[in-house]
Parts: sequence; structure tokens; C-alpha cells
Amino acid sequence: MASNVAGTDGGQGRPTLLVLASTYPRWVNDPEPGFVHELARRLTGRFRVIALCPHAPGALTTERMDGVEVVRYRYAPARLETLVNDGGVVANLRRQPWKWLLVPGFVLMQAWRAWRLCQTQKVAVIHAHWLIPQGVIAAALQWLPGRPTPFLVTSHGTDLYALRGRVLAALKRWVLRRAGAATVVSTAMRDEMAALGVDVGKVSVLPMGVDMHGRFQPQEGMGRSSSELLFVGRLIEIKGLRYLIDALPAVLRERPEVTLTIAGFGPDEPALRAQVAAKGLGEAVRFLGAVPQQELPRLYQRAALLVAPFVQGQSGSQEGLGLVLVEAIGCGCPVIAGKMRALADVFGTGADDYIVDPREDGALAAAILRVLDQPDHAAKQAMHMRAALLDRLDWSVSSQRYGDLASQLLESASE
Repeated sequence: MASNVAGTDGGQGRPTLLVLASTYPRWVNDPEPGFVHELARRLTGRFRVIALCPHAPGALTTERMDGVEVVRYRYAPARLETLVNDGGVVANLRRQPWKWLLVPGFVLMQAWRAWRLCQTQKVAVIHAHWLIPQGVIAAALQWLPGRPTPFLVTSHGTDLYALRGRVLAALKRWVLRRAGAATVVSTAMRDEMAALGVDVGKVSVLPMGVDMHGRFQPQEGMGRSSSELLFVGRLIEIKGLRYLIDALPAVLRERPEVTLTIAGFGPDEPALRAQVAAKGLGEAVRFLGAVPQQELPRLYQRAALLVAPFVQGQSGSQEGLGLVLVEAIGCGCPVIAGKMRALADVFGTGADDYIVDPREDGALAAAILRVLDQPDHAAKQAMHMRAALLDRLDWSVSSQRYGDLASQLLESASE
């Protein structure tokens, strides 16, 4: 699956798309979020795709993954290249403030390598994931001598919600003014962009996708548990796992057989394990750690209920859309989620049936028990939601729309 970039086909006449990202798989089956790569690899039929992302310990500096030419730039000594992984940039900076020292090299080296790639690889269009810093880099590249390279910028949530202040807001507006097009992954995020005071006429709501035709689908003949709760996600503040742990004793008083399986890793894991121990829940809670994407379907196919108790973080950060819910629904798994505006794009007009404020005393436990007491009804609702989401959030739909948007930018630039 992997080979040196030097062995690529030179694009075979396809225009070159340069993808700028922070979060990107470090290797095959990396448990870190892989949505940027999932989109990039689905565009290789239309573009020669080069992904420029930060290096991390144990990763190759160049390789070919699923047809994508991956270039990982160095921004510090190898053992210190830890700004991105295990929780994300914002969480890592909050947890370990010394990592702010890594930020200048992180940004400047990506800008330098992006400029060099534009010079040497005839980049036709850029897709910058996140407004800051990738959007800033793409906008700055417009100042290069010669014809500017058009760019699309996508905000995934944290960059829009958590990075606040007058200077950062001004940077976001500057990026959006210079972008040929912009996308957000939920309608709520588009409203947030409007609050910045920018014209959102060129901002499209275009979520990342989920492989609902292939990977995330129901498994016939596999019995669904009547008592296993499932949590999947990074162990960080906005995922709200601590509220689920708080709610578990009330659930166990009514249904002592209930268990909680936690699939994920992150900086809050020690505190969450301590919380479980303090509440005497050790026999009911199982931490699986990092779980590769290809192993997630069996968890969704088996669980009685996925609980995703999203909350807004102290910095204002929150979920952009919550694709973990779509993955679960794709497998026919009932879901309950925290009360976030973005989830209206997943649940539609029936959102109130599936969302709850996990910080409200007793609300989360009551919602869990309600679903567990009506398993047949919950399963039917999950399958109904799956049918509704298939034509909106499957990767076949999302990747086609992103490819069309990049092609339109390219055509406009050539006129």
C-alpha cells in the first residue's frame, strides 16, 4: 500500500491538488482521525493528490497511501514532533503549554514546503483543511510571483469555535475573503461564520463522509447486545465522556447488567480512569484504547446503544458535526448525543428524540434507560435514520461534491 513518492505516475495528465492538513494518518491503520485522507484518496481519480501534513515519530517523511502522495514536513526534532496527535493541537496546547514553542516551526515549515511544492509540482488548486493555520498558509501563497493558485478552505469545527480573539477573527476573515470557496461541515458552522461578519455566499455546507456502503453497515445474523453501552472518540473535554461516567451509577441501579465499552485515547484518559475507580465502576467499564477504523464496525454492530455526550468546551470548542454518530447509525446502532446545534444536520427535524444535555442532572441516565427499555423501537429508528443519511453523508456523495468544487475553482482560474 505504501511506496516512495518518487515512484508516482506524474499525474497522468490530471491536475495537481495540494491538500494542506494538520491531522492525517501517520501510517496504515492509524487510529488517529483519518477523514482528510479518506477524502483525498477518493479524489485521486480526478486529481493527482499531494497531501502535505506534519511529521510524527515513527512516520515516513514521504510515502504513497491509497494513491495519495503523502509528504510529511519536519518542524522539530523527531521526539518533539508531538503537537498534533493524541488529542489534537488545541487540546495539546492547553494540556502542555510548553508546546506553544513548537507552533512557529509547525506553521513556517508547512508554509515553506507548500511554497516549494507549488513551485516544483505545478499545483493547480489547493484544499486547506482548517482556517488556521492551513487557510492562512494557502491565502499567503497567493502573494507568490506569477498566477495565484486558487484554494478551497474547509473548517472542521475547532478552528472556528475555539480559536477566538480579535486577531484570530481578523485572520479568519482575511482567509475567507481570499479563498475561492469555503466549506463547513454543518449548518450551525455556517451561521458561526456569518457571525464573523463575512459574506457566506461562497460558504457551502459540505460535511466529510462515512463509508456507509462498505465499512459501516449492519451485519446480518450478528446479535445486538441488550446491555452494552458504547463510547467512541478522543478522550478530550468536548466529547463529554465524564458525564456518561457520572450517569452510569443511576443506570446500573435500574439495570445492573449494563456495561460501558470505551474505544478511544487522548489526554483525559488518566482522569477518566480515576473517575471510574472513584465511583467503583471498574467491573462495568472497559477501556479499549485506540481502535483502528476497520475494527469499529463490529463494536457498533454489537452495542445496544452508542452514547456521544458532546458538550461545549471551556474554550468554546465543540463538535463540527459528529461523524461517529453517522458511523454508528450506518451499522444500525441506536444513538444518543449531547445537545449541540450541529446535530440537526444529522437528525433533522427529529433531533429532540436523540439529543440530551448531559450536564442536566439525571437527563442522560433517563435517556439511556428509555432506549434500553425499547430495543425494537430503537433499532427501527436507527435503520430509518440510516436510510435518510445514505444519500447525504456517504463518501460517494461527499467526495463527488468536493471534487466538483475543486474542479470549478480550477476552471474559474483558467478563464
